Amino acid sequence: MMLRLVSAALLPAAVLSSGCARHIGKPEAPQPARVERSYSVQRDQLFTPPNWPKALLADVYTPSGAPPSGDRWPAVLVIHGGGWKSGDREQVESLAERVAKRGYVAVNITYRLVPDALFPAPVEDVQQAVRWLRANAERYQVDPTRIGAWGYSAGAHLAALVGGLSPGDRLYAEDARLKVVVAGGIPSDLRKFHGGTLVPNFLGEHWSENSVAFRESSPAAYVTAGDPPVFLYHGTWDMLVPLDQSLDYQAALDAAGVPNELYLLRGLGHIAAFLMDGAAVQRGADFLDRHLR
Repeated sequence: MMLRLVSAALLPAAVLSSGCARHIGKPEAPQPARVERSYSVQRDQLFTPPNWPKALLADVYTPSGAPPSGDRWPAVLVIHGGGWKSGDREQVESLAERVAKRGYVAVNITYRLVPDALFPAPVEDVQQAVRWLRANAERYQVDPTRIGAWGYSAGAHLAALVGGLSPGDRLYAEDARLKVVVAGGIPSDLRKFHGGTLVPNFLGEHWSENSVAFRESSPAAYVTAGDPPVFLYHGTWDMLVPLDQSLDYQAALDAAGVPNELYLLRGLGHIAAFLMDGAAVQRGADFLDRHLR
């Protein structure tokens, strides 16, 4: 993926005003205090059918006790990053735990990776995970109407892409619709990556202006008024996935009237923003509470 440094001098003044992070969006309502829940984990749950190209597993984190509504829990798929070529569930265990403690069933999934599987294989894997979770909603005490996704980097790309697909899009699956998306360090528009190796290896072709694959793989190309709400967070010094990938995506969401927020982690690069994401995760969980709970 082509590297590009985003200079602090080019950022909006509001981004740089104060603090180690900055929130862009509507004024936030005060959040009620949340009780941190304990949870249990069911590991290595097979979510693919026998005819799937590869058997894929998930770890399911379920909050202890009864859901506040007395019915079932909302659920969040947790999707690891790794440039579509590496990474696994262990990478985002901490995130899954924090989501479960907040009162969501967190489903930490795997997906097929480059070079064994190219786009759109991992998109189909995420859709299958949603489909499987809905089919097993009673088993995991999940409300099938309240399923979201949370990913970082390549995982954020997959979450947003599945969330943004609409009827008529080639990859759309009605039974894999999402209610909300949280995306950190997202490569939202692959059409802007003209060099490097990560994106070409993922898509199986090099950049060209009229590439169908580059467009079909870009969440920013699918933004419509019916998209689920999106919470974005991004390091302002991210040189792997430039900050404008989130800024431009938010602008498209705003133009379409899709509820969204962007939380900027000042002075952090791509990896540091993932490792030091505490404030962003807190805000992302608040966003989940408003749109999924």
